[in-house]
Amino acid sequence: MSGKKIILCPNPSRDLGLRVTRAAEEMLKSMGFSTVICSPFKDQKDEALTKAGAKPLTSELRGADLLITFGGDGTILHLAKLAALNKVPILGINMGGLGFVAELEAGEVSSLQKLKDWNFAVERRMMLDVSVQREGRQIYTNMGLNDAVIREGAISHVIHLKITSDGHHLAKVDGDGVIIATPTGSTAYSFSAGGPVVEPTAPAMVICPICNHSMRFSSYVISPEHLLTVELERNGRKPVYLFVDESRGFPLRAEDQVVIRRSKHTTQLVRLTQTSFCEIFARKMLPGGLNK
Repeated sequence: MSGKKIILCPNPSRDLGLRVTRAAEEMLKSMGFSTVICSPFKDQKDEALTKAGAKPLTSELRGADLLITFGGDGTILHLAKLAALNKVPILGINMGGLGFVAELEAGEVSSLQKLKDWNFAVERRMMLDVSVQREGRQIYTNMGLNDAVIREGAISHVIHLKITSDGHHLAKVDGDGVIIATPTGSTAYSFSAGGPVVEPTAPAMVICPICNHSMRFSSYVISPEHLLTVELERNGRKPVYLFVDESRGFPLRAEDQVVIRRSKHTTQLVRLTQTSFCEIFARKMLPGGLNK
């Protein structure tokens, strides 16, 4: 479609030689789209990206109509915040493992033909705003599509956390940590830790402890309108870290408060197929898939 600008973001360690990216670029140009290749990772040096004339993503996002990723779900997670802030929808082409968030598989690039009339569905996925308060000051902010995780560092030890909702006591965690997940993130780390699966477009937050010593608290599914605060208790000098969507860990101190709320921003995921969430989950996450 004339006038529409599409950014192609390949993970060069997944799309070797940018083979799939180049095929998609040729197809999109034949339909009249304007395309540009950008690296999803800042300052990444890669020969294939250099040969493709890759441009800086942050500047190209201004005025872009669509962002297509070529990699795994990690590539989408890495770009979700930037795309959400620029209100650019994402179409994921899976070239990694499960690819649960991605819409297409590497062998389904021909489905990009469905973009020709620019008539497709967009799912808005809830995101989290995460901040850290220390001595009355905000010292850290981030935004995530999947989850915020508070857990122990490299040395294994029990950590003690207090969780409140809108200022009221909700739960205590004495274990390896806690995961606060969106519905999208409910099928990621939270699921591995025993948390419930939530339909990705449902309005909810999942609170899932990691190896909790208390059997009185397994997990909660609550309204996203709540404001959650997680405080460290009796952890002394033990290392405790905050991770947002697999980002680099932020070291927490005693008396720090981690504040988590629903973000006003959303990740927009383009849908070109009619495959339901239940079908995708059964095929990719359950033993035996749809044949079970």
